[in-house]
This record gives sequence, C-alpha cells and structure tokens, in this order.
Amino acid sequence: MSLRLSTAPAEKTVTEEYLSRVRSIAPVIAGASDSIESGRRLTPELVSALHGAGMYRLLLPKKFGGGEVDPATFHQVISEVAQYDASTAWCLGQGNGCAMAAAYVAPEIADKVWGQDPHAVLAWGPPGKATAVDEGDHFRVTGIWAFASGMRHATWLGGHSTVVEPDGTPRKGPNGGPMIRTMLIPFGDAKVTDIWHVMGLRGTASDQFEVTDYRVPREYTLTREDPLELHYESPLYQFPQTALYSIGFSGTAIGIARSMLESFKELAGEKTPRRMKSVLRDNGLVQMEVGLAEARLRAARAYILNELADIWGAVQSTGKLTVPQRMRIRLMTTFGIHEAKKAADAVYDLAGATAIFKSSTFERKFRDIHTVTQQVQGRKSNIQSVGSFLLGNTPDMSVI
Repeated sequence: MSLRLSTAPAEKTVTEEYLSRVRSIAPVIAGASDSIESGRRLTPELVSALHGAGMYRLLLPKKFGGGEVDPATFHQVISEVAQYDASTAWCLGQGNGCAMAAAYVAPEIADKVWGQDPHAVLAWGPPGKATAVDEGDHFRVTGIWAFASGMRHATWLGGHSTVVEPDGTPRKGPNGGPMIRTMLIPFGDAKVTDIWHVMGLRGTASDQFEVTDYRVPREYTLTREDPLELHYESPLYQFPQTALYSIGFSGTAIGIARSMLESFKELAGEKTPRRMKSVLRDNGLVQMEVGLAEARLRAARAYILNELADIWGAVQSTGKLTVPQRMRIRLMTTFGIHEAKKAADAVYDLAGATAIFKSSTFERKFRDIHTVTQQVQGRKSNIQSVGSFLLGNTPDMSVI
C-alpha cells in the first residue's frame, strides 16, 4: 500500500487572510495617497475599498459582523497598510480601537450601530471640555472634542464627558475620580470644525466636533474599560482600548519606516551623490547604516509579536489581562515606535537632498513618522513609567 500526500492547499490563517486582503487593495491605497495628502481626507473610493475588505471591523465583535482578530494580527495588518499610506493606517488603528466600544453597550445597541450598518465607523479623540448632566433616561451633553482621527468618514462620534448631577456636582467614578462616560452621537448631529492643519498624517482629518445641550439616551453611553459594563465576553475585550491603540500605532510607525527603507534600497542602486564616484550601495557607511536600520525594524517587530503571542496565550487561558502584562504592552509599543523613528531618520539622512523634495517618497513619510511620535502613544516618558514599575514603584495606571 502506498501513501499519497494531499495536494490541497493549506487553509490560510486569520493573519494571512487579512494580510491578503490588504495586499489585494494595496493599489487603491497607494493610488489614493497623493489625494489623501492634498485633500486631507481619505478618498471615498478608498473608504469603500477598506469597508469591502473588512478593515474597519478588525476589532469589532464577531456577533456584530466583526473580525475580532487577535492583537498580533491587528499589529501586522496595520503595519502592512502603513507601507502604502500612513494616514490610512492611522485612521484604521483609531477606528478599530473605537469599535471595541461595541462590547461595552447593550447588544441591541451594538447591533443598531454596527450590525445593521456595514459601513459604520465610530470616531473619537481624547477627553475634551465636556459635561453630561444625568437626567434619568438620558444625559444632556455640552462639549467640544478634538483629535477625532478619521471622523470625516465616520457615522458616529464619541464624546468622553464628565458626568455631573443636575446641580452641577461632578459624580465620582469607581476609582474615586470624576466619572467619565462616552456619549455616542450620530455624526450629522454634531458641529464639525476643520482644525487639522499639521505637519504629518494630514489625511487623518483629526478635526474638532461639538454639541450643546444635546440629549443622549442612556443606552447610547458607555464607560470604557469598566469590567462591570462589559456585555460581550471574549479574551480580546480584556485588553483596554489604549493597549490596542498602542499596538496599532506602533504598527503604523514600523510600516512607515519599513517602506522608507525599502525605497532607499532601490535609490542606493541608482544614485551617485555629488562628489562621489560610485552609487550609494557601494559606500561602506551606507551599508552599515542600512544594516542597522534593518536590525532595528526586525528586532522591534519580533519583540512586539513575541510579547503579544505570549500575553495573548495567557489571557486566553486565564481570562484576565494583568497590570504587568499591560506594562509590557506599553513598553514594547513605545519602544517599537522609537526604533522605527531611528531607522526612518537614518534612511532620510542617507538619501541626502533627494529626501527633501515633495516628489520623493521620503519627505512625506519623514513628516508622518515624526507626527506619530508626538502622539501620546509615542511619549518617551511611557518607558520611564514602565521602568519605575519594574523597580517596584506603584504603577502609573494612566499610561496603560
């Protein structure tokens, strides 16, 4: 009797499936990049392609039509997108983090917002100057919020607001501080102001929105990262949204730097700088710097993916994400962002005058990655906070 080996192709993993989806629409992402930069918006055609590929539903619960992918897959998908356009990757990183809110509202509300609308997108920024007066079955909200990345193609906006009693007294939350609830507001009900005139990530349209004495039904509000309000049980939603933001944005940084490095490898075989006799790739200093940049990116990526695999396995087993694990996520993601920046800076320097022209691939990506590092996820003080914890001090929960 002879044995016959199956020739059937192996089934794709979830990660491979989603990376394949990104690559299938890569020409659309890359082709829209110039329009995204000049128009400071993702184009309608690109947004449609992203929806078609399920890119806005990576972290949405499966029950409402989401992918509910693991954190390592999320990191890799966002990193892949960033190689084609950084603003697109940033919008997806932010939008997917916001979509995790579906696990913190009643199932019937999550279904109305996401399940019944295949193009639903929730956008928000950090807490603004906002109050929500508790009036029983609803909150009366007045507030202004900024940095709402991707809001121009959102269907819903989230306003993080301080809850106050009818007499204006702030209500205390479970931790003793002011109670913060997120108000879900249909995009068309808010006043939107264009404020996003910035150096990099111009296409994220991280603008400002506001409402005045706006009535939000209680069921359309949520408290993030409060386990008592978690309606959807799954290991993914043991991770706070801040952790997934950092995972996505570190992927954005690594993707930008990877794209710059690959573009430089092509340039190095073509460019002979002024007063030099050979192309860049034959220069010993260039060779060393390229090697170091490659090592930085591979090491940062491997560090993040190895940590995520270990932490994900533990959370699947225990059903909980611990403070030390959250600190590890903060450390690896901030470290990864800055290693990517170092690699990108080295490439920018090596490209010389070529890199300063808007027509080059380096100029915009240099601006984009330096904008990534200015966001809260890229603060170097994050690493100091983790170091303090590792030395036995009380953990700073505000950074994780």
